[in-house]
Amino acid sequence: MTDATEIFARLKKDHDKHRELLDKLLETSGDSEQRKALFEELTKELKSHAAAEEQALYSTMLRKPPTTGETRHSVAEHHEIEEALNDLAATDMSEGGWLTKFKSFDHRYRHHIDEEEDDHFPDFERHLDEEDMQHMKSVFDRRKQEEKADAEVTPEKKEDAKE
Repeated sequence: MTDATEIFARLKKDHDKHRELLDKLLETSGDSEQRKALFEELTKELKSHAAAEEQALYSTMLRKPPTTGETRHSVAEHHEIEEALNDLAATDMSEGGWLTKFKSFDHRYRHHIDEEEDDHFPDFERHLDEEDMQHMKSVFDRRKQEEKADAEVTPEKKEDAKE
């Protein structure tokens, strides 16, 4: 496995875990302890993954002109994802509106990670050198662990979010 393949396999492993959490959340109902716990786990996973991915991968790709457009697109989606998570956290889980919002979030997030895996990662791989690989390997897991320890559910309605 090349270093680039290893990095992208690591990111995809996280995405697969996210898909599992999304699936489990879709099976919950109401304001249950299971839904609360799964949502908190998903939130911490997504926030820590995004921060680590931005520092390890996207900071590297921003320095490569052919990939800056895709990179900016993905980083912008990370911010939209965080706002949607905050909005979900501020919504009463016992109301039907929560599940409606969650299903919309689920669709958008799966689109984001599919786009990363199918379009962005193969494009990015063509522009990475050995130094880039070493940087990403040294940064991703360390940053994710640090971010996950600090990540929290932060309820904030979308209409109250600061732009």
